[in-house]
Amino acid sequence: MAKTLTDRGIAALKPAATGKRYVVSDILMPALVVRVTDKGNKTFLYGSRYPNSKNFIRRELGRVGELTLAEARDKARDWAKLLKDGVDPRDVERHNKAEAARNSGNTFANLAELYIARRVKGQRSEAEAERIIRKELITRWGKRPLLELTRHDVIKMVDDIVGRESPAQAHNAFALARAMFNWAVDRGLSDTSPADRLRPTKLIGPKQPRLRVLTDDELRAIWVATAEPEEREVPEKMGYPYGPLIRLLVLTGQRRSEVAEARWREFDPALRLWSIPPERFKSNAVHVVPLSDDARALLAALPRLAGCDFLFSTTGGSKAVNGFSKCKSRLDRLVGFSDWTFHDIRRTVRTRLSALRVPENIAEMVIGHSRRGLIRVYDRHAYIDEMREALAAWESKLRSIISLPKHKAVTLRSEA
Repeated sequence: MAKTLTDRGIAALKPAATGKRYVVSDILMPALVVRVTDKGNKTFLYGSRYPNSKNFIRRELGRVGELTLAEARDKARDWAKLLKDGVDPRDVERHNKAEAARNSGNTFANLAELYIARRVKGQRSEAEAERIIRKELITRWGKRPLLELTRHDVIKMVDDIVGRESPAQAHNAFALARAMFNWAVDRGLSDTSPADRLRPTKLIGPKQPRLRVLTDDELRAIWVATAEPEEREVPEKMGYPYGPLIRLLVLTGQRRSEVAEARWREFDPALRLWSIPPERFKSNAVHVVPLSDDARALLAALPRLAGCDFLFSTTGGSKAVNGFSKCKSRLDRLVGFSDWTFHDIRRTVRTRLSALRVPENIAEMVIGHSRRGLIRVYDRHAYIDEMREALAAWESKLRSIISLPKHKAVTLRSEA
C-alpha cells in the first residue's frame, strides 16, 4: 500500500488483523514506510540495502509519536545521503550517542559523585576521602566538563594546596584525583587521564611522615576540654558525641574511623572486649581491644536508645557521627593550639606504650598493627591479657598526667 502520508492519515490507520502487520509507503519518499501491528503500534521504517548486507532490510527510524512525519522524512533523507557514501547510518548514530553521553552533563562533579558512591562508600577511609574530594576537587572543577581538564589543571591544584603549606593534603588530593581519572578511563568516561605521568614526588616532594607526639600539657588540655557535664568547671566544653569519642581515642589508641563508627553490637555485655569487625578494620581481620576501667566507665555513661546501634551520633543513633573539621576547629579554640591531628593521638599512645616498656609486639597489637611474616603464621596466641595489661598501664600513666581521681565503679546501662 502506498499513499502520500500525513500525520492525520497516520493517526487514522487501523490496527492490523490479529497476528498480522502491514506497512504503508510514502509516495513522496518510497523508502519510508509506516509499519502498523495488530495492537495498533506504529513505527517509521527506512528500507535499503545497508553496508555489509546483501538483502533489502527495513530498519526503524523511530516510533510514531516520538518522531513526527516531517522529522521521519528528514531522518530518511540523512540516511539516504550516508548510504550513497557507503556509510551505515547505524554506525553514525552509535558514534553520536556515545559522544553525547560523554559530553552532555559529563562534568567533573558528576564523575566525583559517581566515584564517591561506587568506590569511596564503605571504605575504611570513606569520611576523609569524601571530605578531600569535596573540599579540594569538586570546589575547583565541579562545573568543568570532564574532558576539558588538563595536566595544567592538576598541577595548579597541587601548587595551590602546597602554597597553603599543606604538602600532606596535596599528596592526598593528588592521589584521589589520579584514582578518579583512572577510574573514568576504565569506565569509558574519558580517553585519557590528565594526571597521567605526573609524579607527586616531583610536584610536591617526598611524602613526609608525621612525627607529632602530644605533650603532657597538651593531653591534659584535650582531656579537660572534653569533660563530661559533671566534671566541667566552665560551660564551654566538648560534650556528646565528640567529647567522649575523643576521650576513647586517648584511652585506646584506635583509629578515628574505628572509634567514630563503633556499634554497640561490637562490645561484649560486660564492656570488657571490643571486637572491631573486618569490614571496619584496616587489616581485614577482627581486631579485639581489651577495655580499661576508664574506657568501660565512659561507654557505660553513653546515651543508649533502643534500636540505635551507633555509639557516637548526632542523629539519635541512626548513623555514625561525622563533621570532624568543625569539631577540630572548636577543640583547637578550647585547648589553645591547632598544630595537631586526631591521628597524632594514636601516635602518642603508641609512643607512650614504648615509654612504659610495653613489649613492641604487644604495643603494635594494641593499636591494631598486624603481625608480619612467619610470626603471623605460626604464633596464633591472641595476647588479650597482655594487651589489657598494656592499656591498664597507659590508663594509669594518663591518670597521673591529668590528675584524675581513682576509678569510678562501672555501672552498665540497660537499653532504654
